[in-house]
Amino acid sequence: MGINIKLEELIYPYFVVPGRNKKEKIRSFLGQFRFSADLLLEDIAEAGKLGIDKVLLFGVPDRKDALGSSAYEDNIVSTAVRDIKKEFPDMTVFTDVCLCAYTDHGHCGVINNLKAKNYSINNKKTLKVLAKIALSHAEAGADWVAPSAMAKGQVAAIRKALNENGYTGTNILGYSAKFVSNFYGPFREAADSSPKFGDRSAYQLDYADSDRAIREISDDIAEGADMVMVKPAFGYLDIIREAKARFGYPLAAYNVSGEYAMVKAYVKGAGINGQGAETERKLVIEILTSIKRAGADLIITYHAKDMARWLKE
Repeated sequence: MGINIKLEELIYPYFVVPGRNKKEKIRSFLGQFRFSADLLLEDIAEAGKLGIDKVLLFGVPDRKDALGSSAYEDNIVSTAVRDIKKEFPDMTVFTDVCLCAYTDHGHCGVINNLKAKNYSINNKKTLKVLAKIALSHAEAGADWVAPSAMAKGQVAAIRKALNENGYTGTNILGYSAKFVSNFYGPFREAADSSPKFGDRSAYQLDYADSDRAIREISDDIAEGADMVMVKPAFGYLDIIREAKARFGYPLAAYNVSGEYAMVKAYVKGAGINGQGAETERKLVIEILTSIKRAGADLIITYHAKDMARWLKE
């Protein structure tokens, strides 16, 4: 049985931290690390040798505030983008544009009534900050900016800011159908982005509401997204399939941290009888193939380096 996945269809995510000579293990995220920019370059060099040509960067700052200002003021992601583009000019760099890792409250936008029980997201202020973040990444050389805050009008606001500042060639990957999910746990540890109160159900999508997901995708396309996304992937193959069939638009899917961690836990059990490595290979190929079969053009996955090795065998 052949492998239908191609390396150019995979995007490998990285977590970037300030400082130097840092490669930090993540307790709940086996095989994944937080890198300082210098060691990130070393790992990307290895990924490039395997044939990976697309990466997605998440920043993990050492300073947080209510407005997430470290996301755009001398931010670690822009520094990493510059270094990557200087060292590996042919590497396609995607950057996550959000606030959850940068705010001291852990939500994806600027909060109204921060001290009140009935808090809400200030959408107007959030859009301004998201545009600043995206612009800082574009100035550093990012090929794609990927707004993930699920703020109403985020793609339009970012497209306007990019165009007005001469970055018409910077592409936008909209996290268009991003669901409230129980599969984000390891990521939230990696990015230190768990909300300090409440949850994100006010702005992320109800996992039972497929109609709204399709509307959000349609809105992002209308606002000027160059590609749209469904996140998570494996539990939402029906959304991927419907979006592709309805719009025929470039589509990414995010094979998220909890989906990855479940594979690792399953494989650990299989390893008892000496079949762990082969079980993992077969399982990952099956999962990624199903995501592609549903209609994804690109797959963001923590399995990308393993897939690259398997494809070389």
